[in-house]
Amino acid sequence: MDAAHADVSKHVKAYLAVFAALAILTIVTVLVAQIDFPGAGNVIVALLIAAFKASLVAAIFMHLKWERAPWIWISLVFCVVFFAVLMALPVLTTNDVPPRVEHTSWGR
Repeated sequence: MDAAHADVSKHVKAYLAVFAALAILTIVTVLVAQIDFPGAGNVIVALLIAAFKASLVAAIFMHLKWERAPWIWISLVFCVVFFAVLMALPVLTTNDVPPRVEHTSWGR
């Protein structure tokens, strides 16, 4: 029983640090949303902050920081690549739209 308690108590500092980082990054996200970046800057900054927060949650709360099995890391890399491809599809297909055709009724 003492070993289980010692195992949990050594992670409590990490849990509290991640909680504090998530709270601070949430405030940073709100403050950065008030700034108007040129182009897609707001979306890029918001996604970078969200990705960092997600990596903190995955590493500490989901215990991936201490994971040693290679199949988990391979599957995570596959998911990241798949997500990146799905996000890139709309950008890559913007030139596939046919030219605008004027739609008229039969009578004209």
